[in-house]
Amino acid sequence: MISDNIKQQLISLAQQYEQPDFINGDPSWFMHQVKGERNQETMAFIASCLSYGSRRQFMPKIALMANHSQGDIFLWVKEAAYHELIPNNDKCYYRLYTNAMITDMLDALRQMIVDHGSIAAFIAEKSNGSPAQGGTRGITARNAIDAICTHFATHGSRGIIPRNSSSACKRICMYLRWMVRSDSPVDLGLWQDIIDRRNLIMPLDTHVIQQANRLQLIHTSTASMTTAQRLTDTLCEIWPDDPLKGDFALFGYGVNSK
Repeated sequence: MISDNIKQQLISLAQQYEQPDFINGDPSWFMHQVKGERNQETMAFIASCLSYGSRRQFMPKIALMANHSQGDIFLWVKEAAYHELIPNNDKCYYRLYTNAMITDMLDALRQMIVDHGSIAAFIAEKSNGSPAQGGTRGITARNAIDAICTHFATHGSRGIIPRNSSSACKRICMYLRWMVRSDSPVDLGLWQDIIDRRNLIMPLDTHVIQQANRLQLIHTSTASMTTAQRLTDTLCEIWPDDPLKGDFALFGYGVNSK
């Protein structure tokens, strides 16, 4: 059980940090700079994939792709125009990611778009539903994570998207938060009719684990899907209808702790 004091502290932090200015300097900023659902979900996916390490280092790498696509990132991927920007070689693009790893990831994303029409349609179809059927809220975040991991693992992508959902899959969970949560100045809510926000899974990394342990929300340092689900279940005690408000709360707790 979470103490009343901790509950109130987290509720206050979520209200304080889930504000429009949160996106400034955050990778979610990029998806707000393009128009149209297919552009937004594609831009968000690329931004989430590269959100690793220092923001000062990865934000320019996302911006390079965003600028090159000239506002139509969906078409840029669909027409494989990224090959004009990123050569398929083993030179470093960002940290552990080579140019070839980036182009392989974009090739797999392109195949998803060509085969299904959009990322949203892929999620719905691979999870036995279709947005055209009037909503597929029976799809869980775990269904979506499994589908994404399997697609990229079987289409030649390596090292960026996890091969399966046994790991925490932090960046995919963050992407789903962006796509699913509605009524937020940060998250887009484009997929609110596909996935219910109540079964989203907490984006889990080392920093989130540290804050959650300090608050005694979890008692482990293992970054796994099991830990992410356990933390999400705990946050449901505070926000049963929207547990990922806790993502903003723990971010704020970390900032305030510094």
